[in-house]
This record gives sequence, structure tokens and C-alpha cells, in this order.
Amino acid sequence: MPLEELSLKLEPIPGAMPASRAVIQADELRNACEKAREQKARLVALWGSDETASGAGFALHAALALHSGLLWLEVPLAREHPRYPSIADIYPCANRMQRAAYDLIGIHAQDSPDHRKWLRHRAWPGGIFPLRKEFDIASRFPESDDHYPFVKVAGEGVHEIPVGPVHAGVIEPGHFRFSIVGEKILRLEERLCYKHKGIEKRFETMTIEDGARLAGRVSGDSTVAYAWAYAMALEGISGTEPPPRALALRGVLLELERIANHLGDLGYLGNDVALSFGFFQFWRLKEDLLRLNAALFGHRYLMDLVVPGGLARDLQPREADQLIEGIDGMRAEVATLRSIYDEHAGAQDRFIMTGQILPELAQKLDLTGLPGRASGIRHDLRVDYPIPPWQQVGVRLVSHTRGDVAARVSVRFDEVFESMRLVQAILDQLPRGEVRVPIAACPGARHGIGWVEGWRGEVLITVETAGENRIHRVHPHDPSWQNWPLLERAVLGNIVPDFPLINKSFNLSYSGQDL
Repeated sequence: MPLEELSLKLEPIPGAMPASRAVIQADELRNACEKAREQKARLVALWGSDETASGAGFALHAALALHSGLLWLEVPLAREHPRYPSIADIYPCANRMQRAAYDLIGIHAQDSPDHRKWLRHRAWPGGIFPLRKEFDIASRFPESDDHYPFVKVAGEGVHEIPVGPVHAGVIEPGHFRFSIVGEKILRLEERLCYKHKGIEKRFETMTIEDGARLAGRVSGDSTVAYAWAYAMALEGISGTEPPPRALALRGVLLELERIANHLGDLGYLGNDVALSFGFFQFWRLKEDLLRLNAALFGHRYLMDLVVPGGLARDLQPREADQLIEGIDGMRAEVATLRSIYDEHAGAQDRFIMTGQILPELAQKLDLTGLPGRASGIRHDLRVDYPIPPWQQVGVRLVSHTRGDVAARVSVRFDEVFESMRLVQAILDQLPRGEVRVPIAACPGARHGIGWVEGWRGEVLITVETAGENRIHRVHPHDPSWQNWPLLERAVLGNIVPDFPLINKSFNLSYSGQDL
């Protein structure tokens, strides 16, 4: 049965991406999700809210990616004991999102097999829900107990190795609990969210313009993707159409962000297999690109450039020529380095068949973004729902089917070359004109969605406004939410020393899924 036959009352959400919104009751949620799953719809995000802009009480929200676009489901919940049926058996990636929604809002997923806390740690005690409107952000409370019931693996010769949350390097905190026999991994259990920043609460105190700076800092290595998604949501709400030149340059910035991160990861992956030559060469190239970013756009990591209504600064013709020249020089060096990686027996021995996620499992558990494409999941928002500038230049989707470290390395190389082609193609036909228009006033309570293919995968931001240029609620969602659980599966049967290599081949964000 098609999803449309559920008689949903769909409300189109204005904006660049095809999206609609529907309000359903809690007893309709599982049926809607089951039918969506039958149509191979993906769960993009799940979150909770209270005191919604429409005046209702608690609500569960879910964003589903269908063939026709994005569907935002809102499920009103009772003010007393807000509950909803768990969908983690339908969409396994919903498990941690449901746990986070309880920690922040206090809405409960009934019949879920896992009710352990996810975000709280010792930051606040049980029964305190910091994302509720009534919560005083200046509250102080006693340190709470941090007992966490890890799953125990028993048997002859089974040992545990706890790693983190503090690591021996400049890296964000995360705890990894390995159960091993000898050097082989029987089970990995992650515990993340040691750096809860209160970003969603902070958004509520800001104007829509000020929120743009915060959006670009949800996950610093994806600042362009988040800033664009936020701007897209507000432009849809306000009916503002950014100038064609701004949209084209946003595309350039997004591809530069993709290139920089892939270059850094390719260096780290070489380092993890003792190919230090690769590490130094790729990080030299990344540094060259970051310096070029700073010279042309004023910031090494391209922060505060994408703003609602367009861009904060333009690119002059001589600067465009300088960028093309820099990309051309880099392309030849990356091609040489790829041949070295491909022909290096030691590196290939470590890459091939390590950390494998086969397409069937990737499909079942909704692996997304770059790791998904390396496991046969052919999704890329630039291809699936092309908006300017992708409509004008076309994006060649890159994918692989083996799903191991070698496949993820191969996809990175291919995406670097494709991004370089896209930068040149966009600049070759760069429209003339202004790069920013004033954003129109946001009248009353409105809903907006931004959905952008960042370098890790699809970045989603939903915005609810409350009129008078004020934010009511913002929910940012990083693709790492979907992909961290797959890392636990990718390491099974591998040896402990290969964990850093497998982990880096995914390179998921700790910060982006810990708001």
C-alpha cells in the first residue's frame, strides 16, 4: 500500500528541497513507518519537542526520505506521561535517537528493547529534561550517578578492553568497550555524547540571523553543509530566493569542504597502515587548500560565509582563476598519490576485506553518506534531488559494493576528483550579479527544512519560528547518528589493531551528534 493511501493531510514545506509535513496520531506512527519502509524510505532523523509553535504540548518528530522528497511527521503526545510506540524494530537507527529524545525532553518510546540513557552521563540527573521550555538554563544540580550497564560478553578466553573516553591524541571523547578473544573482536559497544553543548537550547535564545553563526558550528568540519541547511530552511520559511551567483558559490564552498576533509582522511588512513609518506603528502595538500580558502574567502574552514539570503562575500574573477589554478595543481598530485596507495602491497593488505559492511546489512541498518556509497547504497542528495548548482553541472554519483576500508578509500579518491571537476564546472559558468539579498520577515509560526549532502552524508536542519524574527526550535541532525552503530558491526571478526583504521575509514563526528 502506498504511503499516500494512509490519508495523510500533507502540508507542503516551501523551500529548495521537495518536502512536506503531516500531523499524525501516536497510534498511526508504526503503520506509517512500516509502509514507508516497504517503499524503501529511509529514516533521516527523529527528535522530540514540547510547547510546539502551534501551541500543542509534547511531540515526536520524524523525517523520512521518500522517492518524492522529505516527509516530516509530527506526532502530538500527551502532556502527562508523553509516550509513543517505538519504531526501532522498523528503523534500527532510531534506537539512539529515541534514547536521546527521552534524555532531553522526557518523551518515552514504549516497547523499546533499550531504555538506557544516551546523553546524560553525569551532566544532569534522571527526571531533569533540559530541552523543555520550562527548564532554566542556569540551573545547578548535584552530580548524578554515571553507572551505565554495558552488555557483558562471557565465555572462555573472553576479555574486555575499555578505550577512552579520553584518548591519547587530539580527538574528541568517546568510549569503546571491546570484548575480545585473543586479538579478535567479538563485540564492540560504543558510548558517546561526552560533550553535550546545549546547542538546541542555545538556538532558542537567538534571532534567526544570529542562529546562522551557531548553525555553522554544530560540527566544525562541516560548517558549509550546516550553514547551508540552516539558510535553506529560513529561506523557505520567509520566501527568500538567494541570487543564482550565491547558490553557485555555495556549491563551490561545499565541494572545497568535501575535498579538504577527504584529503585529511586519506592522509590519516595512510598513517594507520604505517605509510607515513601518504600522511605527510595528503596533509601538505590539505594545508595548501586551507591556506587557499583563507586567502580567497577569509577563513581556513570557510566559516560564516553561507548566510540566510546568500553569501557574506563574493569571489572576484582573478580569485576564481587562482582557485582553478590551485585545484588543477592538486589534481595531478592526488592522482600520483592514488597510484602509490593502489600499488602499495602493505597498505592494500591492511585495507582489503577489513571492516566490511556488505550491501544487505548497509541497507537494513540505513548506512548513509560516504560509507553507505562504499557499501552499495547509491544515495546522494546532489543526484537524488538536484537543486542549483547541481542541476546545471550534474553530479556523477560515486559508489562501490565491497564495503571494506579499501572501498571507502576508493570512494574518497573518486569524490575528490569529482569535487574538483564540479568546482571548475561551476566557476566556468558562474552567474553574474549580487551574492546576497535581505531575508524577508518570518511571519508567525512556520516550519522550514534544510537538507544538504555534506562530505560525511546528508545534513538535516529543521527550524520552527515563533514570529518577530525569533527562533522557537531548531533541530540539527548529523549523518553520524545513522553510521556509528554500523561501526560496531564493521569491526566484528577483525583484530583490535585494525580498529583505528576502520574507525578512521568512517571518520564519524562525535560533536555533530552530541548537541
